[in-house]
Amino acid sequence: MRQPATPNATAASTQTSAACDGSPLSGTPNLPAGFPMVEETTLTKQSTQGPTEVVEGYWTGDLKEAHDEYVKEFNAAGYKVLFEELEDHDSEVSWQGEGRTGQVALRDDCGGDKIYVHITNRPA
Repeated sequence: MRQPATPNATAASTQTSAACDGSPLSGTPNLPAGFPMVEETTLTKQSTQGPTEVVEGYWTGDLKEAHDEYVKEFNAAGYKVLFEELEDHDSEVSWQGEGRTGQVALRDDCGGDKIYVHITNRPA
């Protein structure tokens, strides 16, 4: 594991570890009713930051698979993919649907065969 260089990096590392190693949420995630629940994703944390709902967890598999699956599932659910980008160690898929907008950010920060998942959603 990389050593954090700054206090912000330490906070981000702690946040990522909690999401990657946490137990599945016991309740319904704070996501729109028709939000695509991608099979290999385990959601472990959620919080509210102002008008934004944040849900975190991990995907079991590799980054490209996760990215492609989210794009496919958003399209299948009738959501509009506003932007998508896949890089070597991270990915973003911005979406709009059900009067909400947000982003699924994927990073290979968990280690092993897990990808960190950070989902935001807010009123459109």
